[in-house]
Amino acid sequence: MRINPIAAIIKISWLAFLVYWIVAAFSVNRMRSPEPAPRRIFYLALIVISLILFNGDPRYFGPLNRRFVHRSYWIAFAGALVTAAGIAFAIWARNHIGRFWSGSVAIREDHQLIRSGPYARIRHPIYTGILVALAGTSLAVGNYRALLAFLLILVSLIYKAHLEEALLTREFGAAFDDHRRHTGFFLPRFS
Repeated sequence: MRINPIAAIIKISWLAFLVYWIVAAFSVNRMRSPEPAPRRIFYLALIVISLILFNGDPRYFGPLNRRFVHRSYWIAFAGALVTAAGIAFAIWARNHIGRFWSGSVAIREDHQLIRSGPYARIRHPIYTGILVALAGTSLAVGNYRALLAFLLILVSLIYKAHLEEALLTREFGAAFDDHRRHTGFFLPRFS
């Protein structure tokens, strides 16, 4: 049996992401103010649709199966490396926020505003890492349905990040406003 190194890099990267997220979820502070479930439906629905686009049976996607890049080993390999780099960055950011991380838009007990590590330059570095990884995976896959899945997750994460920023503004006021002035949304700010 021949192993496809590109597929292996991508699958191992996403598996590492999933395993780390599950394990790290056991070491968070208790939630102080949970997010209302109905509000989560929009961004979770976009993620589910994206997962179907990435992993669904190609017979059901017609023109979305066409390629937006030429089939090339080197393009796919570069996409796999970008995937691994994005996952590594997301894990670094998740590790850095530690016990204050939440999968929903919520405040944890004893919540603190993290302004160090990747958070020194980016307000949502976990999302940055996820988007970089998804861009790499989309490039490696090379079809329009992967590109559409990336765009849907981008919309989902922008929406969720804006909700988080409103919550952090209410919770931390001037401290978060100062943090916002010195950091980029998904891309680093060097000022």
